[in-house]
Amino acid sequence: MPDYRRYRVRGGGYFFTVALLQRRGNRLLMERIDLLREAVRHVRNARPFMIDAWVVLPEHLHAVWTLPEGDDDFSTRWRLIKTYFVRGLPPTEKRSRVRQRKGERGIWQRRFWEHTIRDDADFAAHMDYVHFNPVKHGLVATPAQWPHSTFRACVERGLYPPSWIGGDQNLVVGEPGE
Repeated sequence: MPDYRRYRVRGGGYFFTVALLQRRGNRLLMERIDLLREAVRHVRNARPFMIDAWVVLPEHLHAVWTLPEGDDDFSTRWRLIKTYFVRGLPPTEKRSRVRQRKGERGIWQRRFWEHTIRDDADFAAHMDYVHFNPVKHGLVATPAQWPHSTFRACVERGLYPPSWIGGDQNLVVGEPGE
């Protein structure tokens, strides 16, 4: 059995990629965006965290969070978000025998990609990665055109100019979680 160890910093910042199990042609996150938002609101009420950046694409999402001081439990938050979301869906998906035996739904990939933000440059690079992602996937020409992102809120806060279309995307090494 793999030993998943995560680097945790209490009150730290984290970048995440969370994906649906069936990615090809899946648009579930777009079709049920309100349910996803409700799941996040519900979990944030019970276990607060700050959303620094977020983008929801048809079959995966990216986020940058900052956890409260003294708290490093992002795993429980993701488990609760995924569970809340799944419980709002009718059980129509195909499930493997293993998932059936474990009582699991076939909606989300079991795990998620996590990266602990190390410094201001790392934070900025991951914020850019999140907001540029719809452009990278060919869904829009500019980040401002994508409706399911924190980009516009970040523009209002003065973090980006409205015309920003992406900087040096090589700041994020590799393709996090993709």
